[in-house]
Amino acid sequence: MSLQSVIGSLHDLQDQLTQFREILLANLVMIGEIPAPTSGEEKRIEFLLNRFKEAGLPENSIDECGNGIGVLEGTEGDRSILLNAHADTVFSAKSDHTMQVSSGSIIGPGVADNSLGLAVLATIPYILQEMEIELKNNLVLLGGVQSLGRGDLEGIRFFLDNNDFDFKNALCIEGVELGRLSYTSIGMLRGEITCRVPEMYDWSRFGDASAILTLNEVINKINDIRLPKRPRTSVVMGSIAGGSSFDTIAKEATLGFEVRSESEGVVDDVGKTIQYIAEEVASKTGDEVELDIFARRRPGGIPYAHPMNECARSVMNKLDIEPRLAPSTSELAALIDKEIPSLTLGITSGDRIHKMNESVQIEPIYKGLAQIIGILIATDGGFCD
Repeated sequence: MSLQSVIGSLHDLQDQLTQFREILLANLVMIGEIPAPTSGEEKRIEFLLNRFKEAGLPENSIDECGNGIGVLEGTEGDRSILLNAHADTVFSAKSDHTMQVSSGSIIGPGVADNSLGLAVLATIPYILQEMEIELKNNLVLLGGVQSLGRGDLEGIRFFLDNNDFDFKNALCIEGVELGRLSYTSIGMLRGEITCRVPEMYDWSRFGDASAILTLNEVINKINDIRLPKRPRTSVVMGSIAGGSSFDTIAKEATLGFEVRSESEGVVDDVGKTIQYIAEEVASKTGDEVELDIFARRRPGGIPYAHPMNECARSVMNKLDIEPRLAPSTSELAALIDKEIPSLTLGITSGDRIHKMNESVQIEPIYKGLAQIIGILIATDGGFCD
């Protein structure tokens, strides 16, 4: 089969995939209703492994880190293709994980990030077998754990460090957004700055004692950092929490932030500057200012003109999907570190991401699935090497 014939068959493939609506949505609802905070994904992984077994995968297991692994053996099996989706979500186990299904959408916490991605991973073996699509290469299916936040991609990093597969390519599946095409990883440093009023505060110091005011001083100084326009660099202050009531002095406040840059050196330099800011504010206020860096990424990836990238754009254009090119700090970064040509792709459109009423649209899922399977077939045929 030529690349042209693969691409030419994509619209028929999209239409045929509608027959799998029931099983895919059932997997999505059942996965979505299993809480899976980072480091608490065990029940989701058990569900995934049960689906692999029902699909008749001869090899499926849970590794020492907790990742769920299934292997669909290829007709030749000399090399392997990795299909990955992270299992964890940003929601706690105490959240109500009930999924609300309508004719056009599914609503529920984590349904877009990344219950849908994991549901696709669980359904792919069944789809390939029912449609009699045989791959020459082994298809390794990975439900990764400890990906988000402080998990820092621990699951996929452990898997890549402790397996014997010879991967030629890899695809990372995210629930949203359809059109996402990430082929590079941006340099990143993620951390928290926590300000605390000490128990034995020196009340003779000038100013009011409040962890919020101290944190505000930190934020102002971070905003004053002169960032280069080239390489592109930014500091994202994404979350802030502190205090307990209107009339009580805040004893603790925390800022969550990321430093992002196309340059690893710039990331390191900005990180050092933030460390100096924390030390300076602590010395002036008498408060405790703690900087905790818990995640880093290195920039890298495949070129825009890489055959895998070109193939993905051709598939997307045939399906009338507008490619949205953007770097990633997700599992793609771990694959880049291992020099495995890789892409991150989205499945459908979504809304209210990381809120309790997060939602995904059902109809575009078939186009997103056709995209994944089309690129998978092209990769297996050697057109992405």
